[in-house]
Amino acid sequence: MFPLGTVLFPGALLPLHIFEERYRQLVKDCLADEPEFGVVLIDRGHEVGGGDVRRDVGTVARILEVAELPDGRYFIQAAGVRRIRVQSWLDDAPYPRADVAEWPDEDASLATTERVAEVANRGRRVRALATELHEGAVPLEIDIADDPLLASYHLCAVAPVGSDDGYKLLACPGPVERLDRLDDLLADAETVLELRLGSGDG
Repeated sequence: MFPLGTVLFPGALLPLHIFEERYRQLVKDCLADEPEFGVVLIDRGHEVGGGDVRRDVGTVARILEVAELPDGRYFIQAAGVRRIRVQSWLDDAPYPRADVAEWPDEDASLATTERVAEVANRGRRVRALATELHEGAVPLEIDIADDPLLASYHLCAVAPVGSDDGYKLLACPGPVERLDRLDDLLADAETVLELRLGSGDG
């Protein structure tokens, strides 16, 4: 397991610089067997050095590319592939380990491409408003999956939300609730940005 300060969604890419000795060993073990590891959000604490408090819903990451540096560090590119729940945390040996269970999305067939398009359009408006305020955002032009389930994760991965909201999106039972929650978050962001623009802020 690799606890991080950010949420990884299925379908999203995860570039990592691996320098801690315990996580170097994790990479070696993954490359010697199945090139996958679990990613969970750190609730409190730090990524480096241990002593963190971890959330229990996470994502399996699959290693796609690896570059090993002469000093033993790694640069890896991984991708989120499926959602998991932590059943119990085990002793670090030497990196974090856990018993996990797959957690497929519920009612995945109920999500529609029309709903995905609505949320994607709101996301574009939020990005456009942020650009007007010179906040470095750009209009949302990304490849969204045709499958509404995977699209719900893609939209969350690029949405301007904090880690706690991101975790709640990951932990939604299925894509319908995830899209609704994301739409609410984007609507709130849209309102705030419009008010700031109206007041001349930025």
